[in-house]
Amino acid sequence: MMKMIHSYWAYLALIILILATVNAIMGFTSKREFKDKDLRISLFTLIVMHIQLLIGLGWYFMSPWYKSMKVNGIDASNRLLAVEHPILMIIAIVFVTIGWSKHKKVSADEGKFKKIAIFYGLALLLVLSRIPWSQWFNM
Repeated sequence: MMKMIHSYWAYLALIILILATVNAIMGFTSKREFKDKDLRISLFTLIVMHIQLLIGLGWYFMSPWYKSMKVNGIDASNRLLAVEHPILMIIAIVFVTIGWSKHKKVSADEGKFKKIAIFYGLALLLVLSRIPWSQWFNM
């Protein structure tokens, strides 16, 4: 059940992260005003990503392969799920949090979009690089 929740919530997290990143890039390049809609998209992304982190950590420590890994150790076949995926997802969420925090300290609309575009964009790259694609499409 936890794996299913984590997988389906990941679709929402990825879609909203892409939406927020594209929105910020478009806002920055078109030099438009940073409105409540832009704030809400960015904030919703922050919230969804943090919820995904909590679900993911719950699944990580409850999963059968985690218990097996504690006994048998990490090998090449489970390194992505055991090490790379969790660490890079945590780093991605840190980037989202930094982007959210830094955009609040900037008064210019262009600067707000720029901070979100940079940090959310970096988070998006990390997320896309370590999604276990083969397992994601085999749910």
